[in-house]
Amino acid sequence: MSRLAQLLKLHEADPRDADVLYMLAQEHAKAGDTAAAVQWYDRCIALDPHYHYAYFHKARALESAGDVPAALQSLRLGLAQARAASASKAMNELAGYIDQLEV
Repeated sequence: MSRLAQLLKLHEADPRDADVLYMLAQEHAKAGDTAAAVQWYDRCIALDPHYHYAYFHKARALESAGDVPAALQSLRLGLAQARAASASKAMNELAGYIDQLEV
């Protein structure tokens, strides 16, 4: 059974597991399916707005698809959530990625 199939099975068992949603997004991103990856990242973020790495990796997927404005929007939303949660490591990584894209 493929990793994607295993993750889909886990998702069926518990559709409210943000970690599984994030891993599904990562699998789609790794396979080059940006549209599906973004959808799974969005589902993860909708379920858990403090899942900071979902914003970061959603931005990476969007950047790889050539949509830098959408990537920046994702990063800014994630940065706002990280600030609200006082998550300094996530704040630094999101802010650093914003700086990279704005050059």
